[in-house]
Amino acid sequence: MPSNRILASILDKISGPMALAFSHQAEDAAVLHLVLQSFPEFASGGLEGSGRTLEVFTLDTEKLFPETLAYHEEVERFFKVPIKKYRPDGGEVKKLEEELGDEWGMRGSLEKRHLCCKVRKVDVLGKVLAGKSAWITGLRAAQSVTRTGLQVLEYDEQNGLIKINPLAAWSDDDLAAYIKEHQIPLNPLYSEGFKSIGCAPCTRAVKEGEDIRAGRWWWENPDHKECGLHNRRKTG
Repeated sequence: MPSNRILASILDKISGPMALAFSHQAEDAAVLHLVLQSFPEFASGGLEGSGRTLEVFTLDTEKLFPETLAYHEEVERFFKVPIKKYRPDGGEVKKLEEELGDEWGMRGSLEKRHLCCKVRKVDVLGKVLAGKSAWITGLRAAQSVTRTGLQVLEYDEQNGLIKINPLAAWSDDDLAAYIKEHQIPLNPLYSEGFKSIGCAPCTRAVKEGEDIRAGRWWWENPDHKECGLHNRRKTG
């Protein structure tokens, strides 16, 4: 498990504005806590005059669970930091909905589901990260087969900046222990059997023995279960 000191040494090498992606999952809450432990000044906007700032943001796809929206406010109160919501372009959403037909239209093909994720997430993320030096995520290699080999430090070719994954090597037990130790509030959907949380039409609770991300896009092959935010170059 990476310590606050290791994370601090990484962030010390980054100059300019940074962003932390918050998707209302346990990993993101743990990462935000880690970062604020290392750099408490980020809670008040960053080091004055240094250009080193941290924007905590979330992608509001307009398809989030009501429980997630309520949790958003709880987390802001707990950490005492604002989490800025970014929404997709209204015109693009209208065209998307016309193409998909209904709430479940994205299940018609992998291409349609990817289009939905592109409009509601990927395109929005690109705008958020423009001008940033680095972004911080809560990704873990243990989450799925698509994240095997994840490194703490990577280069995001898609968005042209450094990507920091402090929890890359954390196990499920590591995460649970950290959350418990620091009494960090969790999205209430976890208590309903969800282990990975995204948009309501594309997320369900998982069954006993299922993979952590089995509830995400459950009608697809596990090798395809990414939304496009975290595309990585495959090696080997």
